Amino acid sequence: MAKDPVIVVLQLTGGNDYLNTVIPYNDPLYRQNRTSVSIAEDEIIPLDDNLGFHPDMAAIKPFWDDGKMAILHGVGYENSPRSHFRSMDIWHTCEPDKVGTEGWLGRAVKDIDPNKDNVLTAVNFGQGLPRALTLPGVPVASVSNLETYGVLTGISGEVQRARALERFARIYSPAIGRGAVMDYLGQTGLDALKGADILKTAPEKYSSGVEYSSSAIAQRLKGIAMVHLANLGTRVFYTQQSSYDSHAGQLGMHAQLLKDMSAGVSDFFADLREHDAADNVVMLLFTEFGRRVRDNGSGTDHGAGGVAFVIGDPVKGGHYSEYPSLKPEDLQEGDLVPNFDFRGVYASLLDQYLGLDPNAIVGGTFEQLNFIN
Repeated sequence: MAKDPVIVVLQLTGGNDYLNTVIPYNDPLYRQNRTSVSIAEDEIIPLDDNLGFHPDMAAIKPFWDDGKMAILHGVGYENSPRSHFRSMDIWHTCEPDKVGTEGWLGRAVKDIDPNKDNVLTAVNFGQGLPRALTLPGVPVASVSNLETYGVLTGISGEVQRARALERFARIYSPAIGRGAVMDYLGQTGLDALKGADILKTAPEKYSSGVEYSSSAIAQRLKGIAMVHLANLGTRVFYTQQSSYDSHAGQLGMHAQLLKDMSAGVSDFFADLREHDAADNVVMLLFTEFGRRVRDNGSGTDHGAGGVAFVIGDPVKGGHYSEYPSLKPEDLQEGDLVPNFDFRGVYASLLDQYLGLDPNAIVGGTFEQLNFIN
C-alpha cells in the first residue's frame, strides 16, 4: 500500500543571506559587493562551475550529490516590503496585497482531512502557532518539548478534563465573553487534549542509532522524526530556526546557523532512513527574503529575492529557476530581483506531491517547477 506523502516545512527566520548560502563564486560582482562579508574561494563547496555552498553546509551536500535536493533560485514576490513581519505574513497567507488571516497550510490541512478525523494531521514544533497553519476549525498541535507536551495531560478521564476546561473558561470569560471562550475551548481544547495524549506516546516508542546535536533546530527535527516514526498519521510538520537577521557580525553567526541547520537536516533524514521511513517525506526550507547585495561592513541588510530548498527521496535534484543578476542595472534598490513567485513553489508541492488543488490554497494560478519525481 502506498504511503501518504508527508511534508516538513523548515522556516529560516530572519532573512537568510542568499549570496552567502548558494555562492556565485565565479561572478566578480560577488566579491566587489562583499568586501567585508564574503566567503574565501578555497572554502566554498562547489556545486558546479559557477555556484557553491557555504562551507558549513557540508552535511547536506550529499543530498545534492544523490540528486535529492532541488535549489530554487530567485524566490520571492514583487515589491518586497523588506519587513520581517509583513513579509512572513505574506509567505504564510499568500496575500501580498492585504493582511491575510488564513494560513496556506491550514487550508491544505483542511483539504487533506476535511472531517478532522485526525487531530494530529498537522503538528508544529516551536513556540506559538505559525500563521501558515492557522485556519478556524483546523486543529493543530503545537509542541515546544515533546516529553513535557500537553495542557492538563496529568488529568485523567473525559469528565474531569471537561470540568477543568470549564473552570479555565470561568477565569477567562469576563474578559472576552463566555460564549467565545467556551466555543473555542470546547472543541479546540478537547482536540488539543486528545492530541497531547496521543503525542505523549511518541517518545516511548522511539529508539534510534542517530545522535542528534544539542542545537535547538536539531532537537526540533528529532521531535518531528519521533512523531513521524510513531505512525500517528501526521501529514504536515512545521518548525523554524532563528535568527538569520545578520545586520552585524554576520560571518560567525551565519556560519553557526547553517552548520546547525545542515547537521539537523542530515541527522533527521538519516534517522528516517534507519527506520525505512524516508521515502514519503519531503522538506521545504524557505526564508522570508534574501539580503542586500552590498554588505554594510559587518553584515547585510534586508533584501528581496531569496533561495529555497526542497529535499527528499521524491525530489528531482538540480537548479530550478535562475540565479538573479548581480549587475547594478538589474538590481532593484540594491537588491536581487525575485524571478519566481513563492506561491509557485507552494503550488508545485501541493499539486505534484500532495495531490491537492493548489489554486484555492495559494489564491490563484502560478507557474510550477517540476522538482517532484
